[in-house]
Amino acid sequence: MDRRITGLYKDYRHGRIDRRSFLRKLAVFTGSTAAAMALLPVLEDNSAKAASNHQGDPDLISEFIKYPGFTGDMRAYLSRPSNAKKIPAVIVIHENRGLVPHIQDVTRRMAKEGFLALAPDALSPVGGTPDDVSNVGELFKKLNSEETTKNFVAAVKYLKTHPLSSGKVGCTGFCWGGAMTNQVAVNSPDLDAAVPYYGRQPVAEDVAKIKAPVMAHYAGNDPGINAGIPVFEEALKKYNKEYQIFMYEGAAHAFNNDSNPDRYNEQAAKLAWERTIAFFKEKL
Repeated sequence: MDRRITGLYKDYRHGRIDRRSFLRKLAVFTGSTAAAMALLPVLEDNSAKAASNHQGDPDLISEFIKYPGFTGDMRAYLSRPSNAKKIPAVIVIHENRGLVPHIQDVTRRMAKEGFLALAPDALSPVGGTPDDVSNVGELFKKLNSEETTKNFVAAVKYLKTHPLSSGKVGCTGFCWGGAMTNQVAVNSPDLDAAVPYYGRQPVAEDVAKIKAPVMAHYAGNDPGINAGIPVFEEALKKYNKEYQIFMYEGAAHAFNNDSNPDRYNEQAAKLAWERTIAFFKEKL
């Protein structure tokens, strides 16, 4: 399929253009509005298949559940090996698009590595992540930052005592979720490992509260986020925290997102994932 069309559809699915603009441009690429409407179900089907790696995998049990958060019940996606007994747990925190199929897939990948993987939906207090995320930014604006952090800290507590958990809990997240991973590390002394991907760093004085070892991944082409690294690292050293920082030159922000061809960097994503899994297996 024409890469212009697949790229256009991904822009629409990830909220970078609205539906009207998407259909108008698609009609230009296909030659007519009728052709565009005929192609739309094909694009949607391909997108669903691309987002469903390991979905239906007999080696995994994946389901939506609710856990007790600070603001009330939190919706979350839970995935685990079907033969799991007592295994370490990992929280997966989504980007600023919500709990989309891509993050559900990442959660299944984490479970495939032998972890009890939980992806909370930060938007639960405001109705949850919608099917159409084109205006999801408006929902994020309604969230209270302190309450949101406490809802993720509650996920640590939930996994600590889950019957299938060994009691060890790690946390990873991407973009918005990377910043939230840092906040979970600051606010949850029970966290055992933190792996933020290209997330904004906590203020220097809060670094003193971090108990978990940290592995932080950053993209070389991400000046806004990277501007905070020197102060963050200085604080990590000052307070004698265990940490690793990896920079992926040539990669852009959101390089792990393989549902976004404009951002995805296969080499960086694979290396960061290998490091992340090795780190969790060591610390958890």
